[in-house]
Formats: sequence, C-alpha cells, structure tokens
Amino acid sequence: MIITRKISDLKKKISEAKKNNHSIGFVPTMGALHKGHLSLIDCSANENEITVVSIYVNPTQFNNQEDLKKYPRNEDNDLALLKQTKCSIVFLPETTEMYPEKDDRVFDFNGLDKLMEGKYREGHFNGVAQIVSKLFEIVKPHNAYFGKKDFQQLAIINYLNNKYLKELKIQIKACEIIRENNGLAMSSRNARLNDKQRSAAANISKIASGGELSRFMLALKVVLSKVKSVPTIIFDEIDAGIGGAVAHAVGERLKRLGENLQVMVVTHHPQVASKGNYHLRVRKA
Repeated sequence: MIITRKISDLKKKISEAKKNNHSIGFVPTMGALHKGHLSLIDCSANENEITVVSIYVNPTQFNNQEDLKKYPRNEDNDLALLKQTKCSIVFLPETTEMYPEKDDRVFDFNGLDKLMEGKYREGHFNGVAQIVSKLFEIVKPHNAYFGKKDFQQLAIINYLNNKYLKELKIQIKACEIIRENNGLAMSSRNARLNDKQRSAAANISKIASGGELSRFMLALKVVLSKVKSVPTIIFDEIDAGIGGAVAHAVGERLKRLGENLQVMVVTHHPQVASKGNYHLRVRKA
C-alpha cells in the first residue's frame, strides 16, 4: 500500500497504473474508518486492479465549525485498517494541498440540496460537491464507490457527475448499507453517540416492517426522482399491510416515479398493479 500526501505524487502513481491498462477504483472518505468503508474498498478491489482511498476531512462541507472540530479523526487506526484490505494507494492531503486558494464555486442542483438534510445544513452539499469534484479531477477513476446510507448525498453526487463532470466518464457505484449488530447503520459519527443514543437510533430498523421501510424509500425516491441516477428501481414488499386508499396512493406515487425512470414492483394489490404499463405474472416454483 502506497501512502501519498501530495497531488502530484498521486497523479504520477495513477498515470503509471493507467499506462499498464489498469482500471482505477476510488473510495473517498473522511477517515474514522469502519466496516462500512472497508466494504466499499472490497467492492472496488473486486472490480478494479487499483483501488485509491482518500482520507480528508473537508472543511467546506461543515456549516458548523464546532462540528468540524469534533469530527472523529484517527489516522494511525485508519492506516492500520487499510493495510488489512486491498487498498493500493491512500491519499492523505492537508487542507493547503486541496485548497491552495478559496473555492468560490457554487453548484446548481435544481433544489435537490435544499430539502431533507440540506434544509438544515446550508451549504453542506455545495461543500461536498467542491471536494468530490476536486478529487474526481485528480484521481480520474473509472469507478467511484459510495454507500447507500447517505442517500441524499449519493443523489447529489450522481447529479454532480452527470451535469458537471460528464467528460470524466466516471461510473458511480452505490454499495449496500453495513449495519452494527443492533441494526444501526455504521457511520463515523456513531463514535459521538452515547449508549442511550445508539440504542434509540437503531430502533427504526426494529419497529419498521419491510413494507414500511420500502414505502419510506419510495417517498424519498419520489422527491429525488428529478435525478436520474439509476435506470431501474425495484420495489418488493411495498404493499405489505396496506389496502384501499393507501394502496391506491402508493400506486400513484410509483406511477409518478416511473415518469423519470424504469420502476419494477412486486405487488399483490390490484390497486398498485393497475398503475403499471406492463404486467408479468410470477409464481414460486
């Protein structure tokens, strides 16, 4: 595993790899690594000859400076974990390296950054776009890997890649959520939770049925459907425990979502199925 802190050194290593026709996978992180990050690295290593991991706590995506100060950092532990993976190159830049001068770029996400988390963290996603675009321009990977845990961020990055960085021809790969034993999605920020908070945060995966979680994701995807980040979305169990007017409403939302991309639904309800343009009958063997 090669460790580099300079952009010029990183570019040189990547250039050498590309001359050998090696595909480059990229996993950008802010450190405080956990099994979720390691799973992204595994995904990259399975699909590319070279995997680059960046560790950099980006100040421009923090609208609260106290939050920036408290963000967990442990470089020694991060490097120890990376040595156990198939990480080829780790990039550990200083802020002076990434921002030799102030970055005044403002990205237009067509309102996508103004709702949900963005509503309460003004400028956060613009900062995310600043650093991700910089890293993409430096690494120029064939594939970049992100977790589905940060659903809105993933949508923002897809939008950024499709609208502003199309010439780089980077494939965004969305990887599955990795959870702790209690069901809580793994996150670097979990280190700041006490036992009571960790228990409370894990409850959603215990109290929500598969159908409820599926319908929650439907609501999110309808809101974010203006970003055509994937060609197809598949829903299963979306009609569990519903009927009548609720099933009709779910069908209407699926129909609306299908205006922007292909939607496939496994359903038992005629109210939902009636909204589809095509129907397939499936039987268990």
